[in-house]
Amino acid sequence: MSNQSDKAKGTLFIVSAPSGAGKTSLVKALIASLDNVAVSVSHTTRPSRPGEVDGVNYHFVDEETFLKLRSDDGFFEWAEVFGNLYGTAKAGIDDQLAQGIDVILEIDWQGARQIRAQRDDTASLFILPPSTATLRQRLTARGQDNDEVIEKRMLAAKAELAHYDEADFLILNDVFERALEDLQSIVRAYRLKQEKQSRNLQGTLSDLLSD
Repeated sequence: MSNQSDKAKGTLFIVSAPSGAGKTSLVKALIASLDNVAVSVSHTTRPSRPGEVDGVNYHFVDEETFLKLRSDDGFFEWAEVFGNLYGTAKAGIDDQLAQGIDVILEIDWQGARQIRAQRDDTASLFILPPSTATLRQRLTARGQDNDEVIEKRMLAAKAELAHYDEADFLILNDVFERALEDLQSIVRAYRLKQEKQSRNLQGTLSDLLSD
């Protein structure tokens, strides 16, 4: 029986999509449907909101802690948004990958580009809405934004969509169940790669190749 050090490393899946494409719902369904998959939890200096849990929604830290981690090259990428700092820590992701856990990182195209530039062991996915009309309908159906904000979100979505060709895989989220199957298939395919399976199936391979 192999010990933990014999396990194949997990894969870092970078998932990008414009707002309204259904990325968060798909990732949530993926986590619920497959074992050994986790979502990367970012660090932030913003205060937690009602119902948010430290270590689940974000790692909530003060600015001094964040800046120290940044100066120690502890982030794959970081950004300032509305006066608050957000970052993707290297250590947490690497620890999970070393345990054989596949990690899902939801991030925009700029962050995805930064991470791909730093490491070549990632798989990047881009989730597409079926049409501009559907995207607008989904944003409107949330009931959270006025027309002006929705127009800004539509412009931001167009800007995000322009970078679809930087991803390894494209998933069309027209029928949710079909899009989820596509997402599951990509994760499963990476788990079946020879270098992973040959480590996970050491005992079986030894038996099959023995004299």
